[in-house]
Amino acid sequence: MKIRFLLVFILFYIGSQAQTITEAWLKENYTKTETLIPMRDGIKLFTVIYAPKDKSTKHPILMNRTPYSCSPYGEGKFSYRLFATYWKEYVKENYIIVIQDVRGRWMSEGEFVDVRPFIANKKTNADIDEASDTYDAVEWLVKNVESNNKNVGVFGISYPGFYSTMAAVSGHPAIKAVSPQAPVTDWFMGDDFHHNGAFMINDAFSFYSGFGQPRPKPTTIGPRNYINYYTRDQYNFFLETGAVSNFTKLMGDSIKFWNDLIQHPNYDDWWKARDARRACYNIKPATLVVGGLFDAEDCFGAWRLYEAIEKQNPKSNNKLVMGPWFHGGWSRGDASYLGNIRFGSNTALHYQEKFEIPFFQYYLNGKGSLNNLAEANVFFTGENTWHSLDTWPPKNTKMQEYYFNQEGGLSQSRSPIVSSFTSYTSNPNKPVPYTEDVGTGRTREYMTDDQRFASRRTDVISFMGDVLTEELTLAGTVTADLQVAISSTDADFIVKIIDVFPNGYSYDTTVFGYGNGTNYLMDGYQMLVRGEVMRGRFRNSFEKPEAFKPGIVTQVKFDLPDVAHTFQKGHRLMIQIQSTWFPLVDRNPQQFVDIYQCSDNDFIPCNIQIYHDETRASKVILPILKGAY
Repeated sequence: MKIRFLLVFILFYIGSQAQTITEAWLKENYTKTETLIPMRDGIKLFTVIYAPKDKSTKHPILMNRTPYSCSPYGEGKFSYRLFATYWKEYVKENYIIVIQDVRGRWMSEGEFVDVRPFIANKKTNADIDEASDTYDAVEWLVKNVESNNKNVGVFGISYPGFYSTMAAVSGHPAIKAVSPQAPVTDWFMGDDFHHNGAFMINDAFSFYSGFGQPRPKPTTIGPRNYINYYTRDQYNFFLETGAVSNFTKLMGDSIKFWNDLIQHPNYDDWWKARDARRACYNIKPATLVVGGLFDAEDCFGAWRLYEAIEKQNPKSNNKLVMGPWFHGGWSRGDASYLGNIRFGSNTALHYQEKFEIPFFQYYLNGKGSLNNLAEANVFFTGENTWHSLDTWPPKNTKMQEYYFNQEGGLSQSRSPIVSSFTSYTSNPNKPVPYTEDVGTGRTREYMTDDQRFASRRTDVISFMGDVLTEELTLAGTVTADLQVAISSTDADFIVKIIDVFPNGYSYDTTVFGYGNGTNYLMDGYQMLVRGEVMRGRFRNSFEKPEAFKPGIVTQVKFDLPDVAHTFQKGHRLMIQIQSTWFPLVDRNPQQFVDIYQCSDNDFIPCNIQIYHDETRASKVILPILKGAY
């Protein structure tokens, strides 16, 4: 009898593990409820609750707060995410899935505020922020949703990553685990719409011309982009439209955040209040910060949020996962390649099975273990290997200076020449494109694109090291330290870290991940590993910009987002420098004027000199990983 019972149990267990989740299965086994949850100030937030019909045990709650809609609306309509994405793994475990329209978006009441500032010392019920809204929503859920085990997790990608961060700081005791993924963290310093103060106009204009439209009352109908893109060639559209002030005219008066952005060109208190890191103290839940090495939108946010939580909460349970992904690439597809670069495995499935699902299972469901989850779980491209690390950056990382020289070389010793520089002329009316492709939208593949097209331009300069006789692994933040002289009063500086593949190189057919599906020539490929822009006027202060003095050698020093990449033996390290990156970054007029208010007539060419001599040694400072990981 016992043997028969055991056999039945085993068969049931195997069947449950192999359960195929379809929309029909979901509707048969789950109940969908739509409700309005009251906040402390009386505003009600539209919330969708998918709850298992099985009430024989208590279930954890997994929550996603979003400005992008908790659709489909209607209690008989179920979200495809629960059966067509890896979310189905949570459904298999009978999680209660909650999706909520944030305040002022879609079907929720109230006024929407972009990256709403956190209020540390709330004194009245009128002092609301995204942390208090999360607290109030969770309080209602644990009290009113039947058969919940009072363990709540919150997760989300991009903007929902910001709301996840706010959940972590909300202080609600039921929130046990939070995973901010590609989190919006600081929109002036490095995420989405500015990098080091430079305006990322392609993303900002394309996004806010739709997303930023006002929503006067709750609705299930989303905004429609009303901008007339009179050419599908984005390079030409942005160039012909001209100065930022012309884009403001196209936007009109109704896009509030665009107008706010234009009124705050510097890193003032308005921007500082919207830095999510300023809220990250006294974090109690376990946190899993997730990001992509090649995330074109929020690469900065993942690295810097993890860093802030570590510094501001030294005893917190905070983990990091960084994979070879574009924005959200761990949540869809197999993430085995990006553009022409292959990663050799299904990195998305690895993430889901080894990191995220065990994380929530352990803290919300009391199941499994976290044996596979280290402090920092980082995929190193180049070698295409996951590494489990005790710290990030790794303890055995050494900062090493690589100096430029007059012959386009790159070495660990500075040039002995008394006076030496390399010059180029930056013409904002003929800006360097960020990709050689002609496209209708900003690509995500540019983060690993071949840079040979840029190397062939006279307004891009390159410095290249010798052929590597052994592997060179970078693990941490890269710093560019330039000594420059310019002929005008302002300029941008784009620095790119590039892996130059050997001549004759081609992928072995056994390497998993077919690239972009073409037979692209990898012979001598110049892979962009990391690129970043610095608006020169902010070289000494993001709060108080300063003009350059023409012809005077000046230091421009700034950080690039972290790198985890191995340059293989036989490859070469290249550094490229340019002053336009279009239309990724708006064009600097190269005069010290208000870039958001200036006209087309203000754009002028600028001669730029990068010095590399004995006393004015331009360089990059690289985080070299020595020895075992």
